Amino acid sequence: MKRTAIRYSFLIMLILPLFAHGQASMKMSAGQVDAARWIETRFARGKVPPFSFVYGDKSSKSLLPGWNYSMKRLPGDDPDVVKYLYTYTERPSGLKVECFVTGFPAFDAVEWVLHFTNTGKSDSRVLEQVKVVDLDMQAPAAGDFTLYYADGNHISKEDFHPRTTVLSTTEPFRMAPEGGRSSQGDFLPFFNLTAPSGKEGVVVGIGWTGMWYADLTKTGDRGATLVSGMKTMRLYLHPDESIRTPSISLMFWNGDDRMAGHNRFRRFVLAHHTRKVDGQMQKYPLCSGFNYRDPAPCTEYSCLTADWAIAMVKRYKQFELVPEVFWLDAGWHTGAADYKNGKSWANTTGNWTVDTTRFPDGLKPVADAVHETGAKFMVWFEPERVIKGTQWAVEHPDWMLDLPSEPDGTYLLFDLGNKEAREWLCRYIGDLIEQNGIDYYRQDFNMEPDKYWAAHDEAGRTGMKEIRHVEGLYAFWDYLLERFPGLLIDNCASGGRRLDLETTSRSAPLWRSDYYHYDDPDGYQGHTYGLNFFLPIHGTGILQTDEYSFRSSISSALIYNWKITEPGVSFLDMQERVKEYQEVRDYYYEDYYPLTGCEDLTRDNIWLAYQLNRPSDGTGIVVAFRRAANPDGSITVRLSGLDAAKRYDVRNRDTGESVVKTGAELASGFELTLAEPKSSLLLQYKPAE
Repeated sequence: MKRTAIRYSFLIMLILPLFAHGQASMKMSAGQVDAARWIETRFARGKVPPFSFVYGDKSSKSLLPGWNYSMKRLPGDDPDVVKYLYTYTERPSGLKVECFVTGFPAFDAVEWVLHFTNTGKSDSRVLEQVKVVDLDMQAPAAGDFTLYYADGNHISKEDFHPRTTVLSTTEPFRMAPEGGRSSQGDFLPFFNLTAPSGKEGVVVGIGWTGMWYADLTKTGDRGATLVSGMKTMRLYLHPDESIRTPSISLMFWNGDDRMAGHNRFRRFVLAHHTRKVDGQMQKYPLCSGFNYRDPAPCTEYSCLTADWAIAMVKRYKQFELVPEVFWLDAGWHTGAADYKNGKSWANTTGNWTVDTTRFPDGLKPVADAVHETGAKFMVWFEPERVIKGTQWAVEHPDWMLDLPSEPDGTYLLFDLGNKEAREWLCRYIGDLIEQNGIDYYRQDFNMEPDKYWAAHDEAGRTGMKEIRHVEGLYAFWDYLLERFPGLLIDNCASGGRRLDLETTSRSAPLWRSDYYHYDDPDGYQGHTYGLNFFLPIHGTGILQTDEYSFRSSISSALIYNWKITEPGVSFLDMQERVKEYQEVRDYYYEDYYPLTGCEDLTRDNIWLAYQLNRPSDGTGIVVAFRRAANPDGSITVRLSGLDAAKRYDVRNRDTGESVVKTGAELASGFELTLAEPKSSLLLQYKPAE
C-alpha cells in the first residue's frame, strides 16, 4: 500500500479537528487524511494545541500565541510511524515547552509528551495545572457518552474488573490511582470512551508510573471533555532545569461495537508498545520455578541452595517439563535465610549481594544448569524498597528517602531521582545480571512511594520528587534494555500495580496480582477477563493441575508452580496441561471477546466465558467456566469476528466431539454445556473443509 494513499478512517478526528481550530477539539466523524500533512498543517502557529498549563498565573491558551514557535519533523526508521517536535519558547524569561508528537497512521492513533525547560538565567515563574491532554470532543449525534474502564489492582478478586459509567454534565468522572503506583486502586490507566452511537470512540492510554489523573465530563447534547496529567504538580524550574510530563495516547476507532476499539488497541499495544528484540515483538515466556516457596518458617526461596536449585532443574528435565524460563523469585540475597532471627526476603531488601552460604559461587552455576536445558534464567530484584539497617541503607544513606513523620518506620525509598544514585544502580544491577548469567530481569516494588515523594519536595516545588523518580525509573529500565539487547523485564509491584503505557512499552506483568496467594481459580478467571480488554500480555501462576484451575490461570504468559517432589501429584497431568497451553497460547495475542457480560464477576454462581479469535485464518478458541454454585448446565453465547457465510468446525477439546456451524449461526447463539458445577470447557474452531 502506498504511503500517499493510506486510508486513515478515524485519524481525521484525531488530527484535523484537534489542531485546526481556535480550541482543542475533535469531531467524531469518519474520513481520510494524510497523517503527516495534517499534523504539519494543523499543529501550526496560532492554533491552540490539545494541552494546556498555567504559567505565572496565566493560561497557556492566552500565552502561547505570543511565544516563539517552531516545528520539526523528526527522523525515524519505522515507516509506520511519524514523529514531530513542536516547540514554544517564552521571551525574555525563556521557558521552553517541547511537545513530542508521534502518529501511527495504521492505527488511527496519536501520542504526545511534554517537556518543560527553563532556558533563562533565573528561576522560572510557577508552572501548574499542566493538562497533558485538554480536549473537547463532539459526536455526530446527541446522546450519552459511555466510558468503559477497569479496576486497577487491589490484591483482591476484583482486580481489573471491567466497569462502565455514563458521563455526567454536572461533574467530572475522575480517575486516579492510589499510593503512587499507577494501577493501584480503582482505576487502570487505560479506558475506552464511546460516542452515543456506540459505534465509534477513542481508547486512551496514560503513561505515568506515578500519580496520574483523568477527568471526563459530558458537555451539552453532543460533547465531552477529556483532561489528564499529573495529579499534584505546582513548581518552578531552576535555570537549565527540565522536566517531562505523563504521556498520552489516543487511538480512534469505529465498528459494530466497542470491542472493535478494544481489539484495535490490543493490536496497537503489540505493534508499538511491546518489547522488541532484533526488530521482532517479543512474546513473554512460559515459566516455572524451583519448587516454589520453601517450607515455613522459610519464605519464598529464602532457604533455597544452589544444589537444590540445580537438582530441580534436572528434575524438570527428567519429567519433560522444562519451561522456557526458570524463575528465581525472592530470597536469594544475603540475610534472607536468617529465619532464626525473624529474617526473610521481605525484611532484608537492600542486601543486594548473593548469599554465598547458599550460593558459594553466586547464581552462575544455577544459570549454567538452566541454560544446559535450553531455557532462560530470570531473577527477582526489588531495588527501590530498602530496609533500614541493610547494606545499601548503611553504605549510601544519602541516596535514601525516609519519612520524617514515621521515624520508627522500616522502609526507605531508593532515590531514583538522584542522578549519581541512579547511575550507580544501573551499573550495580547490570553487573549482577552479567556476572550471574541472568537472561531476564524481574523488578518488584512492595511499597507506596507517594508519601515519600511529598515529604521530600522542596518548598514551592510540589511534584518534583515524583517527576524525578519516575524519570529515573524509565532511565534505569532503558539502560538495562540497551545494555542487554535480549533482556525482558517482568514488571511486578505487589502484582500488577504499575501498569501504564510507559511500563507496558518496556515490560509486562508476569505476576499480575498477589491475589494468586489465595489459590482462588474463580478470581484468576476474572482477572484474565478484565485485563484482556486492554492489555494482551500478562500472566499469573498456577498451583493445581486440574483442568478447571489450570484454565482459570492461562493467558499469554504463565508460571506453573507445581510441587514436583511431593506425592499425590502426577507429572503426566502436568505434561498434559502444558501441552494444552502450548496449543492455545498464541490465541491470547489475538482478538478478544467477552461472552458473558461484565456484571459482578466475583460471584460463585455464574458462568464466565470468553473467545479469542484469529482473523488471519478464521480459527479461535472459547474458554468457559461453570462455577461451583451455578445451577444451570448450559448457557447460550454469541461468537464474534466470524464470517457469517463460512462453515466452522467447532471441537470440544475434552470430549473430542465436534459440530459444524455457519458463522451466522455461531453469532446468533451457540449453546455451551457442562454437566457438573465447577467445571470448564475449551472449544477450538476452524473453517470447515
